[in-house]
Amino acid sequence: MRAMLMSMLLIIVVVTMYMSTTGGEEGTNERLAESGSRMSESIARISP
Repeated sequence: MRAMLMSMLLIIVVVTMYMSTTGGEEGTNERLAESGSRMSESIARISP
């Protein structure tokens, strides 16, 4: 029983850390979107 509780708590901690790292306003997903937007704007400014 104790091992199962420890495993569940560990999984919850890992999921919470993952969500806080990738989600949110300063998370990885947001940074990737901003980077893609900047690259797209740079490419659009290139004149042929």
